[in-house]
Amino acid sequence: VQLQASGGGMVQAGGSLKLSCVASGAIYNINSMGWYRQAPSKQREFVADITPGGTTKYADSVKERFTISRDNTKNTVYLQMDSLKPEDTAVYYCNADGQYYGTGFSYLTPFDSYGQGTQVTVSS
Repeated sequence: VQLQASGGGMVQAGGSLKLSCVASGAIYNINSMGWYRQAPSKQREFVADITPGGTTKYADSVKERFTISRDNTKNTVYLQMDSLKPEDTAVYYCNADGQYYGTGFSYLTPFDSYGQGTQVTVSS
């Protein structure tokens, strides 16, 4: 299963960006989809995630500013980021877990995958 993220860029403080991430491959089902981020010299941290039914969870640092959503028909997760701050600057990684079809579509294998990351830079 591959995850392809897009939508990063450079924006001034107070601005907005929307990230997208598409999962592809022989996917049987996707459970949670989410976003993590890693700033320079820091560990990767949780940002937000969403269940297939739409239940969301956010890191305290992004609550009320970021909105996660997903389109189950497109295996896609989004992250709308508003009121961006310089401290939001990081590489953002999408994540998804679920099951995919094995060889010959005869069995299922779990996956927990990350995308390649997209850079978000917020200037003051």
